[in-house]
Amino acid sequence: MRTDDILVLGKGFIGSRIQQEFDCALSDKKIYSFQDAEKVVNKFNPKVMINCIGHIGKNVDECELDKDKTLMANTFVPIILGEIALRNNIRLVHISSGCIYHYDYNKNVPLEESSPPDFFELFYSRSKIYSEEALGALSKSFPILIARIRVPLDDRPDPRNILNKLIRYKDSIIDIPNSITYIPDFIKTLKHLIEIKAVGTYNLVNKGALRYTELLDVYKEHVPDFQYKVIDYNKLNMVRTNMILSVKKLEDSGFQVRDIHEVMEECIKNYLKYL
Repeated sequence: MRTDDILVLGKGFIGSRIQQEFDCALSDKKIYSFQDAEKVVNKFNPKVMINCIGHIGKNVDECELDKDKTLMANTFVPIILGEIALRNNIRLVHISSGCIYHYDYNKNVPLEESSPPDFFELFYSRSKIYSEEALGALSKSFPILIARIRVPLDDRPDPRNILNKLIRYKDSIIDIPNSITYIPDFIKTLKHLIEIKAVGTYNLVNKGALRYTELLDVYKEHVPDFQYKVIDYNKLNMVRTNMILSVKKLEDSGFQVRDIHEVMEECIKNYLKYL
């Protein structure tokens, strides 16, 4: 697929990173209706659209405060784009979220893409589930790929990078294993799935599970003065999802998935270079 056939929608953290790495077109136009989306398609005439439009605010709690904006960005826009894509024979890639599950750490079995979403406590999660259910149904008949990411970790500074957040909130670090999406690997994965014309839902995370303390210990090796404090998750008094997602489907597609622990040293070194 030629990069000039690809259009990224949304100029946030993920959209900007994809556009930089793919060297493709990007539209930051706000979409509030089918007509808005139609104008964007007519302007760029893409063969592949990568939807990175979404609303989360400073954190997922802000979605509770502005439900209209959350529904528009996380639910209505993806559905509108699904309809636009099928009418115009465009391949749609929807960047979604893995934060739609409860997880049983006693069983400790990674969740596969076919597992029914069951985390409804956050409005953010519900808005993501709504769009996934609709696009998932369409993907059975049309070229739609749903790419789930989770807790993005990048090798360069950004407020959305989990490493930035952990350094900032160093006095309130939780110690729970979680699936992580390492952005440099995510970019390669996304290219692979587009090239093989994958459809349906895929978990785009690294293999294994990361404890935030493990990442910060590597950071501390390079920044000895850094200190952090672990607190009990329950003392945060926040509704959040913690889970481990399966990468079996991704590996079965022919992509070699790196373990999250393999990337920590590379991530920290590159991160500090950018600083």
